[in-house]
Amino acid sequence: MTARIALRWLLGVLYLVAAYFHLASPAPFIQVTPDWVPMKPAVILWTGIAEGAGAIGLLQLWWPRLRRAAAIGLALYAVCVFPANINHFALDMARTDGGLGLAYHLPRMALQPVLVWLALWTGGVID
Repeated sequence: MTARIALRWLLGVLYLVAAYFHLASPAPFIQVTPDWVPMKPAVILWTGIAEGAGAIGLLQLWWPRLRRAAAIGLALYAVCVFPANINHFALDMARTDGGLGLAYHLPRMALQPVLVWLALWTGGVID
């Protein structure tokens, strides 16, 4: 198994887990969604569906074009949810206890572009 395939499976499984939590327990995601986002519960529902569909498309073995489309979708998804990550960071830093703290948020912020690249690379969109 190549590194690309192994990382594609890892990324796909991680997105499936994230999809599950978006759908099964949306409240924490709704809380960190910026106030300017309309219909937060619906947005969180659809982001969970998008994560799950992207993960399934990335993990499927039969249609490389579908895998590439899923990879592009997951990369765009990672870009689109970045404002929620920033909002979560700001909300936590405003708490008296610091929330999850810099040790959580700084790596998370730094890894967001990596997730974009990883989706594109493991999906065969870029080399």
